[in-house]
Amino acid sequence: MTLTPLHRALLLSAALLTSVAGAYTVKPGDTLFSLARASGTTVADLMRLNDLSSTTLEVGQTLRLPGEAAPSASPAPASPLPLPPAPALPGVNVTAPTSLRMGDAFALRLTGPRAAEARVHFPSEVGEDVRLPAERLTPVPAGNGTFIVLGRVLLGKATPLIYEIELDGQVLRRSLPVAGLPQPVQRLNLPPSISGKLQDPARAAEDAAVERAYALRTPPVWTKPFQDAVQVRAQSSAFGQPRTYVAGGPVQYHYGTDYRAPAGTAVRAVNDGTVVMAGMYPVRGGLVILDHGAGVTSLYFHQRRVTVKVGQKVSRGDKIGEVGSTGLSTGPHLHLELRVRGEGTDPAGWMNRLWPK
Repeated sequence: MTLTPLHRALLLSAALLTSVAGAYTVKPGDTLFSLARASGTTVADLMRLNDLSSTTLEVGQTLRLPGEAAPSASPAPASPLPLPPAPALPGVNVTAPTSLRMGDAFALRLTGPRAAEARVHFPSEVGEDVRLPAERLTPVPAGNGTFIVLGRVLLGKATPLIYEIELDGQVLRRSLPVAGLPQPVQRLNLPPSISGKLQDPARAAEDAAVERAYALRTPPVWTKPFQDAVQVRAQSSAFGQPRTYVAGGPVQYHYGTDYRAPAGTAVRAVNDGTVVMAGMYPVRGGLVILDHGAGVTSLYFHQRRVTVKVGQKVSRGDKIGEVGSTGLSTGPHLHLELRVRGEGTDPAGWMNRLWPK
């Protein structure tokens, strides 16, 4: 959304009224984006002011803010700018959730005779650490005259999510509140024999291949509810948990869920899809990535054996590998991720549900 001079003045005035000069100490859950919004500046300006080379923050790190200090607690979600009344879009009806949480996946449902012609994007992603922010998306058919666009809420997001639907030059704009996902920081303190894999020279090629999988935009292929990947319920690390891998290291979010299971336990496809990555890698270990379409991918880490090949079509429940402890792992478990256009979402929100829900 374009900020008018009045909006900029209001943001600056609010920041000046709620801040005093000083420094800010980074706390669990803070991101550069949330701090920038809370202090009325931008991520780029904060990086320049603090001579930062990346957007990763460490708990306890001291940041300078532009002529002001952040509050003594983690910044509260900034209020969205007033949105103009949304015009009607003839021929398109939209159904959306009323509220969201960090890490949620959700569906915008479009119906009506012109639903397929609409285009959707999420302008609130601009300035956030997401892949292809505000990507212009084409709704995909979901049966019974319904078209969907899947969305996701970034971990660490502290501001409302805004979506826009365009048709014939008209724009329907809506804002959804986002709730936090408070969890304590998990300090793993991995031994050098394991943490050293993070510096493996082959990691760059591994990450690049995973990014190519995230970029896929194929038609959705699932027709049944998503199912569990392993027949266990015990979790050793929850989705969205902030964690450090080594003492004094940066706090990073856990983008999947870890399921503790005996080595050799069958790992099964959570739904129909195509194998787009399969093999052994230094960080993710025995890895399989399935493309389910509509920007949805499922990832299965640390397997001791992979039993599928790239290009293979799999059905919901098919065995794709076996639980192990390969890569950045300290014991047998399955790390499962469900990503929407490359961003992590809570796997629990997918299970036993037929999307769009």
